[in-house]
Amino acid sequence: MNLMPPEQSPSTPATVFLPQRQTLPLVFASPHSGRAYPDDLVSRARIDAFALRASEDAFVDQLFAEAPRAGAPLLCANFPRAYVDVNRGALELDPRMFEGNLPDDADIHSMRALSGLGSIPRVVSGGVEIYKSRLPVAEALQRIDTYYTPYHQALQKLIDTTRNQFGYCILIDCHSMPGDSTDSSQNRVDLVLGDCYGRSCHPSLTRFVDTCFREMGYHPAYNDPYAGGYCTRHYGQPDQKVHTLQIEINRALYMEEETLTPHNGFNSLRDQMSRLIEQFHQFDGSPLE
Repeated sequence: MNLMPPEQSPSTPATVFLPQRQTLPLVFASPHSGRAYPDDLVSRARIDAFALRASEDAFVDQLFAEAPRAGAPLLCANFPRAYVDVNRGALELDPRMFEGNLPDDADIHSMRALSGLGSIPRVVSGGVEIYKSRLPVAEALQRIDTYYTPYHQALQKLIDTTRNQFGYCILIDCHSMPGDSTDSSQNRVDLVLGDCYGRSCHPSLTRFVDTCFREMGYHPAYNDPYAGGYCTRHYGQPDQKVHTLQIEINRALYMEEETLTPHNGFNSLRDQMSRLIEQFHQFDGSPLE
């Protein structure tokens, strides 16, 4: 199975797609669509190459690929989430999966770390163990230095540049969720807007995106079952003129999860995401300034 299409390389942590001229105060980021699987991950895994992709937000980067043409930068991680998860704190680490002593400031008690879903995941989605044996602590820290840190440095630079140009920045953190995702009432959800219960962005931003999706025929859920991960919480600082909104898209809308291949709905959904991006040219950002 080819896990490394030509447009992604494990030697390049992330790719920034810049517009010819930035005309929107937005940054789009796809932290979990990386599909360049390093050899050391594949060789150490107790599961096959296809099973490793269970945590991947497959093709999300392609759904938002029109952002640069519309006037906004797009940041895409090239490495897979199963290798390094940038939507966690850098030192959210599960001590059960490492040989050696973790740094004193490692967050070993977070629910994400304890469930095996820290910055160096122990499991893929569904709770399936990744590795045959424990990893050396030094390797975990090297992955953080080599992949995690450059991704966040690139993202912070895009945010700073955008805020300096426009007076504020909107970060749209782009994700996908399993096709059987349901909310707390067990209703299937196609789209979830996560703003950390109103803390990561001005409510006018969430309302605007909600209206755009409703005009497309969707009925987005709010913060249920996904309120926003580390990136939403960390970068969403409205008092610092940075507003972050996480978008979760149901994979059943655009792909066959059993084979990880796009289906007939992919082109339509990609066009809708492109329309969403274009509509930001009509967004009144004055409340965000």
